Amino acid sequence: MTREVAHEITVSAPADAVYRLIAEVENWPQIFPPTIHVDHLEKGEREERIQIWATANGAAKSWTSRRTLEPENRRITFRQEVSAPPVAAMGGAWVIEELPGGESLVRLLHDYRAIDDDPESLAWIDEAVDRNSRSELAALKENVERAHTTRELTFSFEDTVLIEGSAKDVYGFIDEARLWVDRLPHVARVRFEEDTPGLQVLEMDTRAKDGSTHTTKSYRVTFPHRAIAYKQVTLPALMTLHTGLWTFEEYPRGVAATSQHTVVLNPDNIQRILGPDATVEDAREYVQSALSTNSRATLGHARDHAEKSR
Repeated sequence: MTREVAHEITVSAPADAVYRLIAEVENWPQIFPPTIHVDHLEKGEREERIQIWATANGAAKSWTSRRTLEPENRRITFRQEVSAPPVAAMGGAWVIEELPGGESLVRLLHDYRAIDDDPESLAWIDEAVDRNSRSELAALKENVERAHTTRELTFSFEDTVLIEGSAKDVYGFIDEARLWVDRLPHVARVRFEEDTPGLQVLEMDTRAKDGSTHTTKSYRVTFPHRAIAYKQVTLPALMTLHTGLWTFEEYPRGVAATSQHTVVLNPDNIQRILGPDATVEDAREYVQSALSTNSRATLGHARDHAEKSR
């Protein structure tokens, strides 16, 4: 039995801008809370295949989809090629309609079946689709409207360390996060799970410069010896979003290891945490300094590990 459902929301932004944001799937981890990472498997002008890692009812899942883009109609259809149990099949469409006054109506359509038409599985899918659709549309509205008014809250940066070792050894150090409490002085506690190979849950307590600790939780997607993408779902108070990407690029003398961050600041907490006169620029400098310090420290220990392993 195929179920068909529809969700919609009105966004205060031009229809073309909304369509572009949905079409560019590489931005999804920044705009949709359930999405951990998206990778292009094939990419054409109108047809593409993508792999998505996302949470559904609190559990991390992965699936591949084929998409057809129709910019002239502001419509994107999608169909899962390999669904994650208990889903037997799923597809749908994004449809963006232009409204008077510069607003847009975004409609998210789904059709799906459960494996063996099991009623309990279908109810699980109903709940996941409804929760994720509402979450995605609310986040889309918030992020599109924010993009038109508060660009200064979002920023990206990266740190790179050159290592005279192999990408395999450097990748291994970052991949083996369960060992970080013994390997990294700024890590006070680690809880690590990898029930599905390549899909990790990392919760840890990190020491700040002033000696205090804060807890973060991340979902991580690993691509052996070349990259690890992650998204934090438990965040420090100064951020509303933090995604990252570790990359390992070999060159003749070794490997260039890079830690890239994308952050959205939480303006409501800046003055409470940094003082009554603190500005957005102060918060940017504080967050970037804290994240870069930990990234460079981690890469420094990864360098020592890899160079000793040669």
